[in-house]
Amino acid sequence: MDVSVSERQLRLILNRLDMVRLELLRLRAMLLPEEELSEEEMKEFEEARKEIAEGSGISLEDLIREIG
Repeated sequence: MDVSVSERQLRLILNRLDMVRLELLRLRAMLLPEEELSEEEMKEFEEARKEIAEGSGISLEDLIREIG
């Protein structure tokens, strides 16, 4: 079974997946004390904090509606 998507749709999906990744990092950071994060995870966490502060984010329902 083949599925084809346009370049625009693929970019949209990848962008939304990145937002989901950032949200997961944010939630993980809320659950784990900062001392337990590796240096790389701390860097990603700080990046996620900045993006969240800028208003980057998406709800799962919005993502499903947009893709569907």
